[in-house]
Amino acid sequence: MRGRKAGLNFLVATAAAFFCWLLYRNISRYSPAEVVASIGAIPLDHLVLSIVFAAASYGCLTGFDAFGLIYAGKPLAYRKAALTSFVSLSIGHNVGLSALSSGAIRYRFYSRWGLTAEDVTKVVLFSGLTVAVGLSSLCGWAMLLSSSSAAVIGLEQRAAFLVGMVFLAALALYLILCWRIRRLVTVRKWKFNLPPLGLAVAQLALGTINFACIAASLQQLLLAYQDVHYWEVSAAYAIANATAIATHVPGGLGVLEATTQFLLPQAATIGAVIAFRCVYFLLPLPLGLLLLAISERVLGRDTAKAKSASAQPHP
Repeated sequence: MRGRKAGLNFLVATAAAFFCWLLYRNISRYSPAEVVASIGAIPLDHLVLSIVFAAASYGCLTGFDAFGLIYAGKPLAYRKAALTSFVSLSIGHNVGLSALSSGAIRYRFYSRWGLTAEDVTKVVLFSGLTVAVGLSSLCGWAMLLSSSSAAVIGLEQRAAFLVGMVFLAALALYLILCWRIRRLVTVRKWKFNLPPLGLAVAQLALGTINFACIAASLQQLLLAYQDVHYWEVSAAYAIANATAIATHVPGGLGVLEATTQFLLPQAATIGAVIAFRCVYFLLPLPLGLLLLAISERVLGRDTAKAKSASAQPHP
């Protein structure tokens, strides 16, 4: 077990070093003054719209938890799901290994409201699956609806169309399986139930809208420098995000920037990608930490009162 953990840590460190080197190679072409000037050149309206789309994405993410709780059979009031989702993901996005970091925070919240470790695991897995179907959907539609998206990933238009069809066919198969299979599914040592069809459709729609909002947030910053098509940005972001998830680099630091600049060399100026990190990752972090501190105090006090009341002898 220790050997496997050490191997995983080594791979993560290697990936982080590689992408940070790529990012450095790109940034080193610019002086610090040029980077600051590049960020400062973003018009206020583009910056505001980018923040609005980022906020819409975090709103969608609260739905990941709300639907995940329904999937786990432990629905809670939306305000509880929204608080847990925002705090866990605003921090987890920056820490890395999001399933573990955000999962630990989720457990901290949900266990106070009666959920077990197994219930929280189901919520985390459902959210992770929503990420997968959302990214696949966005990338699939980008390949189908825009010929320029093919150029982003170096494919001919026909090949890109086939790739898009494969993504969407896989999602259609997923919905069919959710519709037809109502028994426990076993994959190696994992056993789980597929969500019912209605929940799976909502999952697919919400996951797609979430990543569509993120791509729109990034596009607003890129438009400050150059006219770039929305579907080009969508394809590039889907690939960059998938790469960041696969590497487990904390917050995708260096991965998102380097991959986006590689796929969109004419559009992804360093100012835009750094501004995107500030808007989507760093801006929500202080609020998430503040809410965590407040909730620890308030919920901790309520939990202590509940334990004290239950310990009192009954007449």
